Amino acid sequence: MSEPVVGRLVDQETVAARVDAGEAPDWVAAHWRTFRDGLLGERNGTPFPCFFGAESVRSGDPLYTAVPSTTDRDALLGLGRSLLEYLGTYREQSDRASLVAFFAPTDRPLSEAEYHGTLWHVLQFLHVHDPEPWPAEIPTDPEDPYWEFCFGGEPMFPTCRAPFYEERKSRYCPVGLEVTFQPRALFEALDATADTAFGQQSREIIQGRLADYDGVCPHADLGDWGVEGDREWRQYMLSEDPEEAPDECPITVTREHPKSDLLAGDRGRPPERATQ
Repeated sequence: MSEPVVGRLVDQETVAARVDAGEAPDWVAAHWRTFRDGLLGERNGTPFPCFFGAESVRSGDPLYTAVPSTTDRDALLGLGRSLLEYLGTYREQSDRASLVAFFAPTDRPLSEAEYHGTLWHVLQFLHVHDPEPWPAEIPTDPEDPYWEFCFGGEPMFPTCRAPFYEERKSRYCPVGLEVTFQPRALFEALDATADTAFGQQSREIIQGRLADYDGVCPHADLGDWGVEGDREWRQYMLSEDPEEAPDECPITVTREHPKSDLLAGDRGRPPERATQ
């Protein structure tokens, strides 16, 4: 069976076509269907809270990759290559083209603490193998309100869905870890940053929908980049049980790059499309 979605950068039409044709692994198909249905459906009579994300999926804007392991070196290098390819081409795709990474399910159920550890292992791996320098304007200390994860020279907001969420269904994925990478440039292009009137209005709408969709108050760690007291890293994988979440950001960031040349020269290839 062909598995062209695994380890590649593909557009939404290709993901849907491969799944419909039975040409993707079962775990990729399950990820795609739960992601699509979650963002385009309703819960408690409320649409998915992030209307930017829902509209982008409705329009077919995102790009996708499937990663067969959260620990295997070659699988994570493949994620790095797909992410570099995405960063080199996403502006040509759409002004709302995030990258959605589906990870294969683990052999056994993981605890919330283990999922937090898994996410930060993946991000640390990407950082160590990043062929580009850490951007000069972004601090390396995660406790700085202007810190955020960077890769390929671009600041970005990776947000997660995972199986351990019981109350916060907007973050729930029954299959395995799912990470959506959103460059800060996407928010700036939409004029949706915290320092704009549209950005502030959008946040109010999204948080109002969150309360209705999840049936609980918006998470206390939700905040805005650059706002004193808010921490970007805590929002990547919101805690369900605070006792299971890390107290300090589990990543070590330095400016000296590249630490590895294994991903050098992989930026800029276009995503596979269903018409190819």
